[in-house]
Amino acid sequence: MESNRGCPELGSVIVGVDGAEPARRAALWASDEAARRRRPLHIVYGSDIDGRVLDLSDEDTERVRAAGRELLEATADAVQARHPALSVTTELSRSGPAMSLRRAASSHGTLVVGNRGPGGFSSLTLGSVGLEVAAEARTPVVIVRGSDEEAGHDVVLAAVRDERDLDCLRHAARAAELRKASLRLLHVRNIVQSVGSAARAFGGLDAVGGRQEQSLAAVAEQIRDEYPSLTVQVGTEKSVSVAGVLVEASRHADLLVIGGRRTTGHIGRTLGRVTHSLVHHAHCPVELIPRHGDECRSETS
Repeated sequence: MESNRGCPELGSVIVGVDGAEPARRAALWASDEAARRRRPLHIVYGSDIDGRVLDLSDEDTERVRAAGRELLEATADAVQARHPALSVTTELSRSGPAMSLRRAASSHGTLVVGNRGPGGFSSLTLGSVGLEVAAEARTPVVIVRGSDEEAGHDVVLAAVRDERDLDCLRHAARAAELRKASLRLLHVRNIVQSVGSAARAFGGLDAVGGRQEQSLAAVAEQIRDEYPSLTVQVGTEKSVSVAGVLVEASRHADLLVIGGRRTTGHIGRTLGRVTHSLVHHAHCPVELIPRHGDECRSETS
């Protein structure tokens, strides 16, 4: 629905490859997303030649370039076989992977990375490049998690705290619309934080919970108004672990959309404790939507 008042602009899709299996899966996922959006796909290999200039001989440099070109060509062939009409471009960058991806995305693209790189100890963890990209994201970032067998739920899950998550929910609604899926808005009330808030507020826990439910209902109604053809479900849960509830809920979703943290510090401008847990342990791809301006004032994740 291009006419929706708050419809987010969907730019091109940029994916990083490094020869590892998770990156190959990320490239295929990214090609599906680009095809859904009817936008180009840009495949990037960050060789980090500039960062290793003192360690690489001319012959080593040429071998790195040749390997990168071969990887890019093979990946492009694979995604073109999957989506013959898709516009695909490739880039062999001299910079490191994270810098190359951020530069390629500019201010409008969506970055896609696999859940880990060629190193590391477990497929459950996010690789250092993916973590760096996610932590300092200024455009949407998708970490491709889960397996093909876990897909096919026709549900996009969006984590929501209050009305300041509206922009994030619009991204989730657009993703659901493109997939012809339903949208599930899930608010998880942290019991420990709620007790602290109640101690400072008149009316106690019931008053805090009532305000949160009103806020959730208001943003849900606005999403329904802007996306009238979309099935929107709303749920609220209480737990001592917000991340634990969202990880479990991700078992039944094809995509989990969540806004980046609202305060600076911790791991980066986008990753907080909850989002950090999700990009490591969710059962489906996770899309992080960076916050900007006044939206970056209070902690959410």
